[in-house]
Amino acid sequence: MLFISGLISYILSNKHFLLMLISLEAMVLSIYMLMFLYFVQFSSESFINMIYLSLSVCEGALGLTLLVILIRTHGVDMVMVFDNLW
Repeated sequence: MLFISGLISYILSNKHFLLMLISLEAMVLSIYMLMFLYFVQFSSESFINMIYLSLSVCEGALGLTLLVILIRTHGVDMVMVFDNLW
C-alpha cells in the first residue's frame, strides 16, 4: 500500500523536485520493508538488505545534491525549469 501511494504521489507531483524525491524515498522504504519481512519469514540471508539500504542512501544523497544544485543555479525547485535547459 505504501508503494502504491508513493507511486501515485510521484505521478501527481510533477511540479516540485522535492516532492518527487520524497515519493521515491517512500517507494524505496516500502520495498525495503517488504524485503525485510520476506527474509525474516523464510529465515534467509538478510545481508542483501544492508546492500539495498546503502544503495538507497546513496540514491537519496544524490537526489538531494541535485536539488541543491538546481536551487542554487535556478533559484527554484520546479521541474518545469528543465524544459528550458534542453
